[in-house]
Amino acid sequence: MKGDLHCHTRLSDGSVGIEEIVALAKKKGLDVIAITDHDCLAGTVRGKILGEKQGVRVIAGVEISCTDKISGKNVHMLCYMPDSPDRLEGLCHKNQVIRKKAGQIMMLKAAERFSIGADFILKRSGGSTNLYKQHIMHALMEAGCTDTICGKLYEELFLRRGDKNIAVNPIFPSPESVLEAIQNAGGIAVLAHPAHFGNFDTLERLIDLGLDGVEVYHPSASDEDTAKLLKIAKEHKLLVTGGSDFHGMYGKTCLSIGSYGISDKQLDDFLNYKARKKRQQKRLEAKLAQQA
Repeated sequence: MKGDLHCHTRLSDGSVGIEEIVALAKKKGLDVIAITDHDCLAGTVRGKILGEKQGVRVIAGVEISCTDKISGKNVHMLCYMPDSPDRLEGLCHKNQVIRKKAGQIMMLKAAERFSIGADFILKRSGGSTNLYKQHIMHALMEAGCTDTICGKLYEELFLRRGDKNIAVNPIFPSPESVLEAIQNAGGIAVLAHPAHFGNFDTLERLIDLGLDGVEVYHPSASDEDTAKLLKIAKEHKLLVTGGSDFHGMYGKTCLSIGSYGISDKQLDDFLNYKARKKRQQKRLEAKLAQQA
């Protein structure tokens, strides 16, 4: 059984639609995928329906943006299979508003510097719930300012320090509060790509608060990072997850869906995690009732 538990569609910062991503997964021979758009659960119901038609199990998911108030670093939390997804709507909406303000500022800076209209940039975000850096880069590419989405110009505008940088880094809710929200929604809480943002200290804190799992297998993780994360997961009995972080042509590297994943046992543990927790809780309640 093959799975990719980290995929983005056009609803956030991916370049392909839900139907297309399911078709790609089917062609790739994947049995399970998770649609994890940024701060958006809108595609999960349609994804499930389309997946059933194609013979691909589509897991409901969302990647929620956070800001670690201690380190100041960006943090992303993955929520899978929430029992009450409506309980996450307020948090996702709040993040969307924060992201929209940052996106508008970056858009205006880009439009002024490269003499292109803001409307020209906005058209590239059609179908998305927000305006992302990739949409700005797509506009610049079509305007002839660059020949790639995530290349030298992307680094100059969003990564390198200097007067050419137009990046705006919004402040999102803390990972602790997001973890609590996921728990209240009955979802599986997983820290996304800790190696990407250097979130190992955050990981340790979240484990103490009941984190369910950690994304071990990801394009940003080196062999050393992967080994370290596997060790942490084993020591703390965390779920091990992984995925390609698929964005289509908007990806930072050239990766197809299913390029990263987890073993059959790890995927089976993930899919049966909630049922196992419920059984454990029932046994605990029965034991406490006998002792009373």
